[in-house]
Amino acid sequence: MNVWKPLAIGAMSALVLVLGHEAASAKAPDPAPDTVQGDYRRLRLALDSLRVARDHLMNSEHNHGGWRERAVEATDHAIHETENALAWTP
Repeated sequence: MNVWKPLAIGAMSALVLVLGHEAASAKAPDPAPDTVQGDYRRLRLALDSLRVARDHLMNSEHNHGGWRERAVEATDHAIHETENALAWTP
């Protein structure tokens, strides 16, 4: 018996199993960005980024002539407005 035939059958079986598992475990795509759910997803990501930016500003070493304080205030305002946008329901 040819050794390549069982090897080819085994390789094809493994490929079918792997691809079948990937297809079965695939998750649904994210909502389209032009839908309300997509907008909220992006707003939540923006809110997380604003909070990280605020943390970086608060932990910076120098005030740079008051610029850091103004940047923190502006970031706080942006966080507040983004939270209001997330709370808004059409």
